[in-house]
Amino acid sequence: METGNKAPEILGIDQNGNEVRLSDYAGKKLVLYFYPKDSTPGCTSEACSLRDNYEELKSKGYEVIGVSVDSAKSHQRFIEKNSLPFTLIADTDKKLVEEFGVWGEKKMYGKTYMGTLRTTFIIDENGVVEQVMGPKEIKVKEHAAQILNR
Repeated sequence: METGNKAPEILGIDQNGNEVRLSDYAGKKLVLYFYPKDSTPGCTSEACSLRDNYEELKSKGYEVIGVSVDSAKSHQRFIEKNSLPFTLIADTDKKLVEEFGVWGEKKMYGKTYMGTLRTTFIIDENGVVEQVMGPKEIKVKEHAAQILNR
């Protein structure tokens, strides 16, 4: 998925088991952010940056949706623990991470494994990808500011 592509209509299933559709957000800009894992330090910092600036993001016409391959139950705990005001998609079948091209090879402590590459897609009011922010660009503690100041 790259700039200029139309995002898919069905995005996935949220933390409450509800289907999330692109058309649910018609007329709004969508911050669709993919992150590796609930309750890890970087992912928590990123989620809290978006939480702390959520009202400002909304006032500028944005809605926020997080996506990871964690379960709905894991997402519920993550939301409760950090008072997150936005939807999290439980992409347990890896359909969305693969469709958006953010499932890839990662390295940690000398080991190579497959995982979610931290990536944010800004989708315009018509469902078209306007901007892609990759893993090397995203500063987890300042992510909301990066979006607001783009």
